[in-house]
Amino acid sequence: MTSRSFEEAAGAFLDHVRVERGLSAATVRAYGADLRAFDRSRSIARWAAGPEAALEHLAACAAGGDGRALRPTSLRRRAATLRSFYRFAYAEGLTRVDVATRLDLPRGSRLLPDTLTVDEVVRLLEAVDTSGPDGVRDRALLELLYAAGLRVSEPLGLDLEDLSLDGGFVRVVGKGDRERLVPIGDEAIAWLGRYLAEVRPALLEMGRAGTVRGGPVFIGDRGRRLGRQRAWEAIRAAAARAGLAERVSPHTLRHSFATHLLEGGADLRVVQELLGHASISTTQLYTHVTGERVREIYARAHPRAR
Repeated sequence: MTSRSFEEAAGAFLDHVRVERGLSAATVRAYGADLRAFDRSRSIARWAAGPEAALEHLAACAAGGDGRALRPTSLRRRAATLRSFYRFAYAEGLTRVDVATRLDLPRGSRLLPDTLTVDEVVRLLEAVDTSGPDGVRDRALLELLYAAGLRVSEPLGLDLEDLSLDGGFVRVVGKGDRERLVPIGDEAIAWLGRYLAEVRPALLEMGRAGTVRGGPVFIGDRGRRLGRQRAWEAIRAAAARAGLAERVSPHTLRHSFATHLLEGGADLRVVQELLGHASISTTQLYTHVTGERVREIYARAHPRAR
């Protein structure tokens, strides 16, 4: 089969994951990028003959033969994409060989998420300049990120109907369109209440954000739904003022949320539900983080630790 036949098979696979499996647009784009990279490989003409084409491509990705070597996490994602694609191709009769069974995922490196201590989180939140309306909005956003352990994109997709300050919870639709209800604490409720009462109405009056389902919770300076770049700028600015710039990434508050819950005795399954993880193994990474911290505390505090 030719590269053209691969393009058709790849297109059918992307339609399948988008329509039938209902994967998010970001995931479909990532699959598409991985498959286009495979289509550019030297072995693509043999893609349907057996596992050799995929294995050669992955080996080149690891060694940097097709350009810069992929990081272990990126290589694992590329392999997972090809395995999903080949599983689909075999089920649809596009290949006679079940290539997916011959593609092993590279062992994932256990990268520990960078987390902040409770005191550092407080420093970060209090570093937001709330003297103006933008700052009040940014403080409400950061408080919600930490209070509910949200991915940065999740609060930006919230509409007013998703938020219940009286009930103390937020309805979130995360990866894979999985819905979850997450409680939020008094501090986040207070800042959200102030933002909704004092700042949001003026932004909403600009009329560009729409009012479906109450309109977006977080609105940017031009009256549209707040964008990812602006949200990340707010986090970065607060981190710089708090002296934490090198420690903070878009996921830092989410990682800190999970770690602090587990350190406080929360059940792992509860944390999994709050984070919206499909698999408990993803959440288990945080047990290793807290284990490292327990050892540090033991080494400092026990009289015969050294």
